[in-house]
Amino acid sequence: MSKTSTSAEDQQKLVQQAMGVFSATQKRHSNINRLTGKFPKIEATASALNNQSSNTMPIVQTMDLGKGRGDELKMNFVNPVGGIPIMGSEYAAGRGEGVSLSEDRLRVNQARFPLDLGAVMDEVRSPVDIYRLAKPLLQRAMDDYEDQMSLVHMAGARGFMNDHTWRIPLAADPRFGKVVVNRVKAPTKNRHFIIEGDSLQRFKANAGEVDLTTGDIMKMPNVDALSSYLEQMVMPPPAVEFEGDEMAKDSPFRVLLVSTSQYTAFATDPNFRAYQAQALARARNAKDHPLFRSPESAFWSNTLVVKMPKPIRFFAGDKIMYCDQFDSEAESSALVPASFGDKFAVDRSILLGGQALAKGYAKSRHNGLPYFWKEQDDDFDDKMEALIGAILGASKIRFAVNTGDDKVEFTDHGIAVLDTVVPIFGKTI
Repeated sequence: MSKTSTSAEDQQKLVQQAMGVFSATQKRHSNINRLTGKFPKIEATASALNNQSSNTMPIVQTMDLGKGRGDELKMNFVNPVGGIPIMGSEYAAGRGEGVSLSEDRLRVNQARFPLDLGAVMDEVRSPVDIYRLAKPLLQRAMDDYEDQMSLVHMAGARGFMNDHTWRIPLAADPRFGKVVVNRVKAPTKNRHFIIEGDSLQRFKANAGEVDLTTGDIMKMPNVDALSSYLEQMVMPPPAVEFEGDEMAKDSPFRVLLVSTSQYTAFATDPNFRAYQAQALARARNAKDHPLFRSPESAFWSNTLVVKMPKPIRFFAGDKIMYCDQFDSEAESSALVPASFGDKFAVDRSILLGGQALAKGYAKSRHNGLPYFWKEQDDDFDDKMEALIGAILGASKIRFAVNTGDDKVEFTDHGIAVLDTVVPIFGKTI
């Protein structure tokens, strides 16, 4: 048999591998993935992939991109219709309010992780089966990439924390724009807050620095303040609805992603155990959804507090990008106070409602699936490489929203962020 040909059996194996890693990614046990609605049942056929996950969850996925449709998805938002009713027999014809649409887009691109499995003698000498290690190692790489890309887009910043577990390079890295696929948008002015004692205020700068002091550390009263503030907004982020949640309409809630350092500050609250118990109690109404049942989850003031996988952190002297105007997406920058030194930093928490982030997948030519798996021999079958790939993209959902009286505000539809101070032990931590 020719070594340059691939049998139907081998090709089918690669398709099965691709379907397996995609299914595993969809089922991964991470808090980011648990914020995503389920696709309808996925079969190993391209035709089964024309679907979208629930739009009542923070992350909405779609796989409607097919051949000839390009690499861009379009999302539309219907602005609220205003007007006062026409009473009695007053003439109504021709006096109708117009329908106003806002639009947002996202693009997809191909991401690939190759792995060198070595030569025949490497396999002979190795104490482990290198080939069997390939799938879990590459699966983890792609899972981390998906979660971190979602996190960065939702936060509106990459931050400056960095180590070998980050799959998204720093924003100053020339690879950054390609890896995140779509533009990372700083929070809109109506969705960006900072701590002010037990309360909060809109993000602001003072003499070029963020208006925060070392005492502005996140506490549970800040959750109360945030919840109260959002309820007074013209168009707050919509509530989250988990599948099967019997209390979704009567007791709506949102999800607050916090860094480990922010969570640690919460945990000092004397009532924190009671907040954890409330999360477990709320889980019973949501078919014991794992996001509620985590021992680290807490529920307070219609807000489910959970940890994020990586901190979005800014150190002393780092730039924080923000929008200075309600009716503009133009971005300005402010520095984290130099006085923070190596003792304090700023972490970003992310409040999520429904339809906060859009994720798009396209079908690869290899198998008609968003994910693909390849294996390649070289040097007369002596050396081998494996590769996992996916065609995907993510983008924070943003619309120009008519808030009444012909005022338009650029609005991150399902997201608000809160920047708070955290104590640190040097910049490398």
